[in-house]
Amino acid sequence: MKIAVTGASGLIGKPLVSALRADGHAVVRFVRTPASAVDERHWDPSSRRLEPEAVADLDAVVHLAGAGVADKRWTDAYKQEVLRSRVDGTTAVAQAVAAARGSGAGPSVLLSGSAIGYYGDTGDRLTDESGPTGEGFLADVVRQWEAATAPAEAAGARVAHLRTGIVLAGAGGALAKQKTVVKAFLGAPLGTGKQWQSWISLQDEVDAIRHLLTADVSGPVNLVGPAPVTNRDFTKALGRALHRPITPVPVPGFVLKGVLGEFASEGVLIGQRLDPRVLRESGFAFAHRDVDSALAASL
Repeated sequence: MKIAVTGASGLIGKPLVSALRADGHAVVRFVRTPASAVDERHWDPSSRRLEPEAVADLDAVVHLAGAGVADKRWTDAYKQEVLRSRVDGTTAVAQAVAAARGSGAGPSVLLSGSAIGYYGDTGDRLTDESGPTGEGFLADVVRQWEAATAPAEAAGARVAHLRTGIVLAGAGGALAKQKTVVKAFLGAPLGTGKQWQSWISLQDEVDAIRHLLTADVSGPVNLVGPAPVTNRDFTKALGRALHRPITPVPVPGFVLKGVLGEFASEGVLIGQRLDPRVLRESGFAFAHRDVDSALAASL
């Protein structure tokens, strides 16, 4: 297959590109700067610009680009950047795919990034892709993000929304920050510690995307591992993996809100107990079925 990837230099995109090439696929990277390599093509997501000719010879697009949700404090301006980076980029990709297909060419598959923030706080309820949407900023972002793929779907492309949980990667993302704290002997549960966390190893994230390129799956897909854990249990598992003690006294929620701002309420203190039902029923086999093995592989 000939596959384009947006966000190709990111936490997920970089290993995905390597894995796809190892599989024998031809990979094109969409870049914001002028294309300077044979595998690069220019796009301007902030202006919703991606020429249909840039996707006309492709079989699939994996769209992962977007501003990091936890990269900066949630000011009104940054929240707008998080939203716009997702909606504008996805609109550009979907419209280009639709235009190309309208001319008798273009990708038949669009795997578009998404997030489990769609569900809001699920509490202790195990929730699969049929679960209702939640409340809050992140849930609203995901609803608009997924809706932006509509042109590609209307043009007949198979569209799957990659509702990704906490990706366990030692070199970046949330785990890299947590690892630093635990290694400094400061590890502790966050808030009550009873809130559920839905995680996935970086290897399974990449392998799931590879699987979905050919699996007969469309619509939302929870990219999470099969065994979510509470924050307290996750913190203990990270302590075991790093050979560091974990204090049983949790970090109070008000302290986290003071440090992290609004993100603490939606990104740290809520519970999200998700079931990867669609992925499992499509025949995907997880390499890491429990948090201990996932952390060992990631670290």
